[in-house]
Amino acid sequence: MTGIKKRRSGSRFWRRNLRNGLLFTSPRIIGMIVFLLYPIGASIYYSLTRYEILTPPEFLGFQNYLTLIRDDVFWKSLYNTTFYFAIGLPSQLISAFLIALLLNTKIRGLAFYRAIVFIPTIVPTVVSAMVWRWIFNADVGLANAILLWFGVRGPAWLGSPSWAKPSLILMSLWLIGGTVIIFLASLQDVPKEIYEAADIDGASPFRKTINITMPMISPVILFNLIIGIIYSFQYFTEAFIMTGGGPVRATTFYALYLYENAFRFFRMGYASAQAWILFLIVLGLSLIVLKTSARWTYYAGK
Repeated sequence: MTGIKKRRSGSRFWRRNLRNGLLFTSPRIIGMIVFLLYPIGASIYYSLTRYEILTPPEFLGFQNYLTLIRDDVFWKSLYNTTFYFAIGLPSQLISAFLIALLLNTKIRGLAFYRAIVFIPTIVPTVVSAMVWRWIFNADVGLANAILLWFGVRGPAWLGSPSWAKPSLILMSLWLIGGTVIIFLASLQDVPKEIYEAADIDGASPFRKTINITMPMISPVILFNLIIGIIYSFQYFTEAFIMTGGGPVRATTFYALYLYENAFRFFRMGYASAQAWILFLIVLGLSLIVLKTSARWTYYAGK
């Protein structure tokens, strides 16, 4: 009898703890269901339907995905985004790394230079986009005015199909302050003793950077690369403000075309299918990077 009473008491104690735990975590659980799990499930369902908000969803199966394959604008937006990813992301990472190396040196006014690099990242993106839209103005913009001082007639920048994407990539270098700070923090964690040993062996600054600095901060490079992949394929605000996707779809990036389908043409089912393709692309690229990172990423103690 005593054993039975103990088991019943333990069972009641366990149920009471479970009930109290669920009560305390219920706001988080409800929030996750309402704002995460339900939207994910709904988007999967809507991607298989013709859903235009004002009318009930009509089940189509995989017709939205098949239509996307035949959509020329879809392929154009994927090309534009891939161009930004292939050219813009390496440019941002390399520039941020080089600036971080410069800011890791001992020079006078270092705090001022670090602040100058970081300040653009706290400016609202819309404000930055409006400023750079004026800078790249073909007639009265600052960029062409500076080029004119050197006797060079500047291009149309945002008004030219061949220059519009490079213009946005140049503008993106203005906003690498956050990446610079992350690189800078990692550089300051590299043990000084390793550099001192390399100096004794007569290693040049270039060799120390390639053979010491980059391997030691490789986990941070991996982190910035993954974040950069995600950001590149979600690139939206600057293109939306500065070009609206033009000229002639030259800056219609994937996220911008998805926005047009969802909130301009109200083709929510079509946009949901496009969103899931985007998810699979980003997931695939991230998994490839993570799978190959073991070859070039160094973790202390391993």
